[in-house]
Amino acid sequence: MGVLPAILQVATLVLVLTLVYRPLGDYMAHLYTAKKDLGIERGFYRVIGVDAGAEQTWQSYLRGVLAFSAVGVVFVYLLQRLQAVLPYSLGLPTVPPGLSFSTAASFVTNTNWQSYSPEVTLGYAVQMAGLAVQNFVSAAVGISVAIALVRGFSRRKSGTIGNFWVDLTRGTLRLLLPASVLGAIVLIAGGVVQNLNGFTEITTLAGGAQSLPGGPVASQEAIKNLGTNGGGFFNANASHPFENPAAWTSLFQIVLMLAIPFSLPRTFGRMVGDRRQGYAILAAMAAIFATSLALMTAFETGGAGTAPELAGGAMEGKEQRFGISASTLFGSTSTLTSTGAVNSMFDSYTALGGMMPMINMMLGEVAPGGVGSGLYGMLVLAVIAVFIGGLLVGRTPEYLGKKIGPKAIKLASLYILVTPALVLAGTALSFAVPSIRADVEATSIWNPGIHGLSEVLYAFTSASNNNGSAFAGLTANTPWFNTALGVAMLLGRFVPIVLVLALAGCLAAQDKVPSTTGTLPTHRPQFVGLLVGVAVLVTALTYFPVLALGPLAEGSL
Repeated sequence: MGVLPAILQVATLVLVLTLVYRPLGDYMAHLYTAKKDLGIERGFYRVIGVDAGAEQTWQSYLRGVLAFSAVGVVFVYLLQRLQAVLPYSLGLPTVPPGLSFSTAASFVTNTNWQSYSPEVTLGYAVQMAGLAVQNFVSAAVGISVAIALVRGFSRRKSGTIGNFWVDLTRGTLRLLLPASVLGAIVLIAGGVVQNLNGFTEITTLAGGAQSLPGGPVASQEAIKNLGTNGGGFFNANASHPFENPAAWTSLFQIVLMLAIPFSLPRTFGRMVGDRRQGYAILAAMAAIFATSLALMTAFETGGAGTAPELAGGAMEGKEQRFGISASTLFGSTSTLTSTGAVNSMFDSYTALGGMMPMINMMLGEVAPGGVGSGLYGMLVLAVIAVFIGGLLVGRTPEYLGKKIGPKAIKLASLYILVTPALVLAGTALSFAVPSIRADVEATSIWNPGIHGLSEVLYAFTSASNNNGSAFAGLTANTPWFNTALGVAMLLGRFVPIVLVLALAGCLAAQDKVPSTTGTLPTHRPQFVGLLVGVAVLVTALTYFPVLALGPLAEGSL
């Protein structure tokens, strides 16, 4: 793809997101503040015994999140273990215990890390009843937690932050489900497969035999992108022509990934009563996104060597129908939104180009981040930013009229330490424990040396940040990686949620303080710059040493 088509592609994306931002953001604000429930919702509440009018404390809200997710893990695990006796199993055997655990943890945590080839491992029953269902509800959980935190900022002297079961139900039925139906229809029109045909045996033009997979792909593809999940129906994910046939379907999938996360700042602004605050958060997200995309594209188009120069850039691992710019746009989007879908293989990127997806995730996936998780991650960084600003002017920091006291800053600080601890500890243990290292080097790493370290670092970065994308050169279906990555996914998802909901409860209990001449304005470019600086600085100080051992060292060779 040339320069002009690449510019037109980005311009089209910006135009579509601009058109979507206001109506979608306003709709979500109305959705989570409306008093009236739909008839189907009231019936569901009666079945599960929930009083939709009863508000919950942050502890009760958290118990709902954890209980619902725990049931999801058990359900998806059992589906895989019973696959052989389920309908539409395609004759595939039961999934082994370790892989079943890893996959269950992956999809319930909105990570969608896949240590297997889906089309030859999972039948349609598991794909639809297990994975596709979790694509909906795990995304709805993320949005619910973000809305709970927004309520913490908007409420005064309140002991409650909403009702988890109401938020979950509304997010699923009124937002994700109808949008996914529309998205699936568009994808089917674009040539994405949608059937229950199983494998079709064909004879190729050369006279050979080939088995072509089918499946309910478009329906899962729509929600995997809209819910920033990312798990592919096929092993090649969005580089597979049955999942992503053309350049325009690739751009449409990018729109699906970005629509909700980039519109949630509008929802935030509406719910706190100051739309300018939403624009400030949006500006910070957009600045990081644009910078990351520009760097990744520059690294790939400027790849050194005879082959890249002849091809006009580093084309290894990329589809010719997409080219470099469409591949880097998709890759930047998926790793900045916690989606994890790929239409090219990061393992084949240049050393510095392959480093950019890592950095996108290490930033906390806040630009714009996953559905819900991106917003609450950026708001936590905003709390850190106003605290730093308060230190600079020598007064108690405030954000949206709420004082950021010791408890709030402790919760925010713990939040930003969780995923780095998981990433670095997991990577270190993979090489520090002799028995584990021997297995990793003998079984998992196909590219020994610096690149092998990058592959392991990427795996734990992806799992701990609930992204799900892979470097594609690491064999992760081993006892160590199935267990370690599964634990990292669970802790990386739910420990931050505990801290975010505790922060929401802390803020909701406060009264609002009036603004004074010493209050830091949080809707101006000055604050946007401070917020971006905090996000980058936290990442640089935490991860630079390990990046220097991996992709930076490889890029200097």
